[in-house]
Amino acid sequence: MVDIAGILLTGLQQGAIFALLGLGLTIILGTMEFLNLAHGALYLVGAYMGLFIVREVSVQEGLLAGIAGDPTAVGLGSSFLVALILTPILMFVIGVAMERFVARPLYDRTEVEQLLLTFGLALIIEELAREFVGSQPFSSYAPDKLLGFTVGGQADVPLVGLYPRWRFVVIGLAFLLIGLSYLIIERTDFGLIVKAGTRDSEMVRMLGIDITRSYALVFGVGAALAGLAGLVGGTIIDVAPGIGTNNALVPAFLTVVIGGAGSVVGAIAGGIILGMVAAVFQFQAPQWSQIVLFGFVAVFLLVRPGGLFGSVEVGE
Repeated sequence: MVDIAGILLTGLQQGAIFALLGLGLTIILGTMEFLNLAHGALYLVGAYMGLFIVREVSVQEGLLAGIAGDPTAVGLGSSFLVALILTPILMFVIGVAMERFVARPLYDRTEVEQLLLTFGLALIIEELAREFVGSQPFSSYAPDKLLGFTVGGQADVPLVGLYPRWRFVVIGLAFLLIGLSYLIIERTDFGLIVKAGTRDSEMVRMLGIDITRSYALVFGVGAALAGLAGLVGGTIIDVAPGIGTNNALVPAFLTVVIGGAGSVVGAIAGGIILGMVAAVFQFQAPQWSQIVLFGFVAVFLLVRPGGLFGSVEVGE
């Protein structure tokens, strides 16, 4: 029972990050029908951005020192909180720029051209990371306190025993971000415009709506989610240039495959399923975990090609 409970918690934590990654990818793929292989690179940028902010931009003693009065008096002394605010904003700007200068010229091109260009961009970003920060991994940067609460150390959990408190925060934080994203896409006029533009963008333009601006916002939101996933993921694993592909791009696409392209609910369900499967084999047979994971997704594709909540073809 102890092992099962620990596996479930670990799977939920991994699944939450996978779902956050898959959500950023699926809203771009589903609403814009654009294959973005640079999504993992956005995760990488978010992780390094969070690392820099946590280490250098503290409201107590870093570049922001002095502008918040006494931040510890109101529980704002954590530099991670600063990273949590700044990272999605900066990543949103990067995403909008990517849509304007990378994605928009490729909307009328073939999927192969989209794949080649975005994968090339991902390789360039990874090599730039190696050039400027080196290949040496940086240790994870989980905070000890957040909003005045202790989030570091171990918590004594029934049936599990000692388990890192921060892992619970990661689960809650990831699902909070996922919930907010779901409300934006599914319950707002902006979300309706984006989904309508996917089906008939010309008709949306005839109604006087600037669908191009909406697409830029979608790409920005997707990039912000990838950056947030990198920020959160960087508190658990060491940050190195290779994490963009190994820890982000592959799980993000597998999550979309399981959940179905374009489905917000599918991204959530796919991430949780993938996280649980990965956790089980990481505990029981770590040397086979990657092979089994790909095998599981391959069998799933044979049984349900469109994913749990998607259609066989994006935009169908």
